[in-house]
Amino acid sequence: MLDFLSFETFITPDVLMFFYYMGVFMLPFLLWKYRVKVTSMYNSYQSQNKTYYTLISIAIFLILQLFWRMMFEAMIGYFDIHNYLHDIAQNMN
Repeated sequence: MLDFLSFETFITPDVLMFFYYMGVFMLPFLLWKYRVKVTSMYNSYQSQNKTYYTLISIAIFLILQLFWRMMFEAMIGYFDIHNYLHDIAQNMN
């Protein structure tokens, strides 16, 4: 408990994992909601290019999932590096 109160131990990696999984499950819902809004605006044009919009929607979904994962991996990697450096500093003393 003392390590937590003195900021020697971070809770951030656990919190980041929570927000990562929350985003993974919320992102498809938000993309679907956005897609429905866009297709309702361009309903007549969308009927001609239904396959095109479906492929674009899938590509956007995959790219956003990839970027979401990369962003959280970088942040968690930062905290892992901090922990390794902290361990090295303690072992040198």
